[in-house]
Amino acid sequence: MAKAPSKTDLRREDLRTRLTDQAERVIATQGLAALKARDLASDVGCSVGAIYNVFADLNQLVMAVNGRTFQRLGEAVTASIAGRDLAPRDCLITMSQAYLQFAASNTKVWRALFDLEMAADAPVPDWYLAKLGALFALISAPLRRIFPDWSPGQIDLMTRALFSSVHGIVLLGLEKRISGVPVERIEQMIAVVLGNVTAGAAPGP
Repeated sequence: MAKAPSKTDLRREDLRTRLTDQAERVIATQGLAALKARDLASDVGCSVGAIYNVFADLNQLVMAVNGRTFQRLGEAVTASIAGRDLAPRDCLITMSQAYLQFAASNTKVWRALFDLEMAADAPVPDWYLAKLGALFALISAPLRRIFPDWSPGQIDLMTRALFSSVHGIVLLGLEKRISGVPVERIEQMIAVVLGNVTAGAAPGP
């Protein structure tokens, strides 16, 4: 039988949840750069030191927020194709449009997924990689239907290439950079790119 959590464990978990909730609110409304330990402690009603009793540093706290964002993003992408009999290429386009819609509606927390700076030798938690892997798996599934003769390595490479392409289009479009396109045309641009790329030859092994 599992040991019941102690009062100390429960207090730590409660503080962890409240800190993550508040950090998520700050990032969603003000962006990642606005997250400060002193302000966070004041908002939650704890000492600055207490933050580091439950998180090794602010990066770990942001990772906890990002884990939630990955979960919501995966659910949004999955819901976009659930119960629909779509051709593989249409499936990719529909999921990409869902990705765009999520990014447009949750821009600051979405940006935090990719703006978090980590030391080159800092380990990435397994659960974090698993959530990213689940997102990639959604892309790989229709690719395997389009290219049944491709090797797993070729599918993986194309999966990452498509994700990078769609992400880049969305990022540039939402930031309205010179090289981007207006938001209302991003969906059209994604469809063109996915249509062309998935008709191409296999990448290397």
